[in-house]
Amino acid sequence: MIGKKKDYAFSDLTGSILESISDGVFTVDPDWRVTSFNRAAEQITGIPRKEALGRLCSEVFKSSMCEAECALQRTKKSGKPVINKSGYIIDANGDRIPISVSTAVLYDEGGRIIGGAETFRDLSEIVALRKELQVRLRVGDLISHSHAMQPVFEMVPSLAASLTTVLIQGETGTGKELLARAIHGMSPHALKPFVAVNCGALPDTLLESELFGYKKGAFTGAARDKPGRFALAGDGTLFLDEIGEMSQALQVRLLRVLQEHTFEPLGATRSEKSKARILVATNRDLAAMVKRGEFRQDLYYRINVIALELPPLRRRKEDIPLLAEHFVERFNHLQKKNVTGFTPGAYSLLMAHDWPGNVRELENVVERAFVLCPGKWIGSEHLPGELTGFRSRAIEPGGIESVKRAAEEHSILAALKRNNLNRAAAARELGIHKTTLYRKMKTLGLPLPEQNGRSSKTAGK
Repeated sequence: MIGKKKDYAFSDLTGSILESISDGVFTVDPDWRVTSFNRAAEQITGIPRKEALGRLCSEVFKSSMCEAECALQRTKKSGKPVINKSGYIIDANGDRIPISVSTAVLYDEGGRIIGGAETFRDLSEIVALRKELQVRLRVGDLISHSHAMQPVFEMVPSLAASLTTVLIQGETGTGKELLARAIHGMSPHALKPFVAVNCGALPDTLLESELFGYKKGAFTGAARDKPGRFALAGDGTLFLDEIGEMSQALQVRLLRVLQEHTFEPLGATRSEKSKARILVATNRDLAAMVKRGEFRQDLYYRINVIALELPPLRRRKEDIPLLAEHFVERFNHLQKKNVTGFTPGAYSLLMAHDWPGNVRELENVVERAFVLCPGKWIGSEHLPGELTGFRSRAIEPGGIESVKRAAEEHSILAALKRNNLNRAAAARELGIHKTTLYRKMKTLGLPLPEQNGRSSKTAGK
């Protein structure tokens, strides 16, 4: 009866089932007053059953869907159930609880609507796990789920909280500046300037004035004062990229800034204070340069307080699909397109490539494919020749298994080649036991090298 409060009775078996499940279940009458409320509903909302019964469901749940998007109301109007609709409720403590709801209409024996039923599931743990996973997969604009990147990701929060000079090492295109921006973005000075200088892009004379600035009249053409990058960075972050290209004369000046936190603009008669946090990066082996006398040892020790190594993309190929999907999403937004992704054959080629240009090369490949792809799927015909020119027997269009097989084959062959056919060393690089390597090679039909890449002297040690 409409308007009359009624606690709808379930069979003992149904009642027992409803009391034992972990999903919250409640029913309402045609006036939207709660008529039943199971044990899980009490636990999720923090509201005792006796307080919920007879009240309007909107008063009990205070849900994001109670007004304009009431799932039960939609079901009542359409007669169709709602399945797993996301939303949230406010519990008894005032906390916001993410939930998914499903609904159904209740009928009596004569087919008349006597109310509605709703089940809701607490998604708090799932949301927390998703946030944790996103943190693991992303630091700033760096994206990875590779074990090779995890040590880097784990270090970033600690480095962001300090003012220590950090040396970021890695091949061109691995994302050294992205890592520097991530450290800055998570630091207490995130709202302060982030100033980047490529030390390899300018000749010495220009780089010196770029870094330190100059005073009016310091040289012909200096008609006014110009602040340098140290001054522009203020108490933010100054990122010096490709520091290995800096001349030794400038290295001396940089060392003084790092030690004394002061610098002198060209033509100045007094020093200025430097408050900027310094992050440096290089794609060169600075330790080897020090041995050859190409880089100052004192500066090397000064900037090498904390060193982070960004692994090349060929050492974290499991990131290729993740990065490719990220770039697809990005270029869909920038170019107002709706590309779904890559065909299995195209993915095979992406996985087989060694990516000497690393993540930057992959980004360029995806951007090029967007220009050439007229439809929803990027195929091998949209990829550049340096990818399509390499095709092993396992790299043919197919399903996910063919992509996986191609990736494993190429990774194993590349690791053996890099380690001079030393199977044990190749297995260590791949992060597997050598017996696992043998088994995989046998499964893939790859022949074992005739020699193991070790001399008799090495083998005897």
